[in-house]
Amino acid sequence: MNPYIYLRVLKHADHTVFCVQDGQKSYYDPIFNKSVAYSSGQQVKRSILEALTSNLNVPLAPITFNYNITNKEELENKEPWSPCDPAYVDQLLGGWMRAGDGITVKRRSPLSISAMRPLHPLLASMDKENLTFDRSDKPDRNPVNVRLGNKLLNEEEIEDFLSSKNRTLPRRNWIPDNARTSGLFIYDVAIDLRTLFSVSTNQHEPELSKEKIEELKSKGWIESQNVFGKCIVMPKEEREKIIPALANALLNWRITSNQARTFSLMETLTIAISDNANTLAGAIRAKLIDDGEKPKAKPILDETAGADLFVTLPCSNYIVTVNESADAITMAEEKLKSLMNSFDYVNQ
Repeated sequence: MNPYIYLRVLKHADHTVFCVQDGQKSYYDPIFNKSVAYSSGQQVKRSILEALTSNLNVPLAPITFNYNITNKEELENKEPWSPCDPAYVDQLLGGWMRAGDGITVKRRSPLSISAMRPLHPLLASMDKENLTFDRSDKPDRNPVNVRLGNKLLNEEEIEDFLSSKNRTLPRRNWIPDNARTSGLFIYDVAIDLRTLFSVSTNQHEPELSKEKIEELKSKGWIESQNVFGKCIVMPKEEREKIIPALANALLNWRITSNQARTFSLMETLTIAISDNANTLAGAIRAKLIDDGEKPKAKPILDETAGADLFVTLPCSNYIVTVNESADAITMAEEKLKSLMNSFDYVNQ
């Protein structure tokens, strides 16, 4: 059995924003000469792990934030520490690295997750709008306060300041150039079944300390061996709890931050599952069309490409389909669960 599961999901986004720390993230496509929006693989991964822990009703692993006090009596932020404990499901599946506290330990995540980006640069758009913070309609209920440095001016000081500067104080602030994106977006996931529930016990490049290994063995983790060497494997009863929750989270996650003003359903349109990564690219793709004026792109779903394809009802809004179904996502979940449950994690 191929020890990898490959997953491609097509979503629709409608006038939304994926990340607003510095405005909508984008990158330049040199072939089609345009900027396109994306959600980073890290953000997608975090959203999947949050959906997973929510499904299981368990907390994310506690993180220790470390600070030093400098010679100037200021706080200096040092590298945060994760517990490096696979008993926490987000650590087991998300991986970890911890240095500076004894021996360095690190685990590569068994989930490789791409950025969510346009299916084709011509099938997504970005636009900008100016937002306002406006309280000008109720001046009595929304007083204007003015700070100069750390000092809050009183009414008389405000009037003197305005008079000297020959200006007024509006109750409206403009927030310019807020980017929004719409279109068809895909993300890809590769699941390495060899390490999904297995953690290496090799002490040359350790994933765990010796003390943690013994602790986990005392809790029922099973000594075994995979292609990478000796390892310990999560007990079957715990694996059977995680697999359905993981299958659901991979398909039903939502971006859980920065969505206050720009919520979009981001509905799932199509899911492709395979043990061959190349078949995903053919199953959900776009075809470039030259109509004589400027190139256009047409989304294509191809059931003959070699991947299992699951098409939801909303997909017919954007792509001509004949095989959409109301239970497509549920069927895709069942496929993922079947593939993960059929792998022999103890006897690889």
